[in-house]
Amino acid sequence: MGCLDYIIINYRWVFVCIFLLPVSLFYNIWFYLRNWVVFKLSSAPNQHKNKVEYVQRQILKWNIDGRRSKMCTARPGWQTISFRQPAYKKTSTKIEVNLVDILNVDVQKKVVIVEPLVSMGQLSATLSPLGWTIPVLPEIDDLTVGGIVMGTGIESSSHIYGLFQHICLSYELVLADGTITNCSPNENAELFYSVPWSYGTLGILTAVEIQMIPAKNYVELIYEPVWGIDNIVTRFNEVSRDKTNEFVEVIMYSDNEAVVMTGTQTDHLGSTKLNSIGRWYKPWFYKYVQSKLKKIIITKECIPLRDYYHRHTRSIFWELQDIIPFGNNIIFRFLFGWLIPPKISLLKLTQTETIKKLYEEHHVIQDMLVPADKLEESLRFFKDKLQLYPIWLCPFILPTNPGMLNSRSDRDEKLYVDIGIYGSPKVETFHSRETTREIEKHVITVNGFQMLYADTYMTREEFRTMFDHSLYDDLRKKLRCEDAFPEVYDKISKQARI
Repeated sequence: MGCLDYIIINYRWVFVCIFLLPVSLFYNIWFYLRNWVVFKLSSAPNQHKNKVEYVQRQILKWNIDGRRSKMCTARPGWQTISFRQPAYKKTSTKIEVNLVDILNVDVQKKVVIVEPLVSMGQLSATLSPLGWTIPVLPEIDDLTVGGIVMGTGIESSSHIYGLFQHICLSYELVLADGTITNCSPNENAELFYSVPWSYGTLGILTAVEIQMIPAKNYVELIYEPVWGIDNIVTRFNEVSRDKTNEFVEVIMYSDNEAVVMTGTQTDHLGSTKLNSIGRWYKPWFYKYVQSKLKKIIITKECIPLRDYYHRHTRSIFWELQDIIPFGNNIIFRFLFGWLIPPKISLLKLTQTETIKKLYEEHHVIQDMLVPADKLEESLRFFKDKLQLYPIWLCPFILPTNPGMLNSRSDRDEKLYVDIGIYGSPKVETFHSRETTREIEKHVITVNGFQMLYADTYMTREEFRTMFDHSLYDDLRKKLRCEDAFPEVYDKISKQARI
């Protein structure tokens, strides 16, 4: 490693702290001031029809011009959650989509209608003061509704409600021929069930109708330290199948120790301690949870609901530790914690080739969705191949319905687990491509799935083994998508990302 490379890798925190944190702060101020003005004036939601018609006009023009290249949104690749930049944007016709607003909160129908670029932070900030929330609200603030619909999203409530797509009631899209259409379980049902995981390859998403549920002020969270992989897996399955637990997640800190967390919403503190974990000076959540292992006993506290929802945002789970090694230091938190985290999109935009190469060769960011009855086998496999901790475990169910993900009968109504693996493996035998290929083959073998935001080395045939394409292929042909949008594989495979 050269001197310059060494400095770039080991002192990246200097650039992040001096430049990216202030820039991220100003960006957030601008964004929230804009949304405050929009909410007060109620003007932007009224422009939704005009904005969708602008998308429509672009696609109609693309048809008139002879469909010379396939389409994608004009949103820059660095703004997406995937670590890589999409190569296909260089050769595609870019469709401008400026759809960033919450359109309607209907407390009578218990639905919220949003545009696809609405973020989870924006959504929770709007709904919480009104006493409402959505059943599945993924943790990271910057995740967008459209990205989660077209990819997938999960939360610690997914053992009750399923994935994010399962709380969506309808979608509005502009199709390849320029038609504006709506789909739901009762209208264009095949399209409705095929939109999730389709990565914008069936049409341009312009609005989503999402189920709402009443929100309470706090989450009463129970921390239970568990030792021994057998005990961890057993306890995980027990709490995941207990629907009185509104929230369930587990963080494993080694192959032998974990903290099981279960929570329920409440409006009353009683004698339970209040811990506002979202405040800037508080320890990073995963580090705070790790301290529960020292106490041995089960503990309980109340956390403000919105703090709980975004508990992993400040440290980007545990990814920020590699970027700002002293970020959880108490002095840094008190002085500069209010600047955390840097925008993920800006981190991507300012990556050097050296940083990209480092992450590709020595870093793993993967979420593997496997049946719960294969959890222990998978954990032992990942230990052997990666030796990487912490590991995030989040249970979810797959409700019975058709679609690209779960159309096979043997996958219906089963409990699954998202195994989140983020960081630098400790085994000497780790090789990015070869090891990821082994992991993907394991996931296929146990009848699981890979979240597609991450590096994907599968062949097209393996990808089609993992994901049922039957309905998807029929719709692509029916809606004339084959020369309009790339296939999913051509947008998420490693060769499609740089």
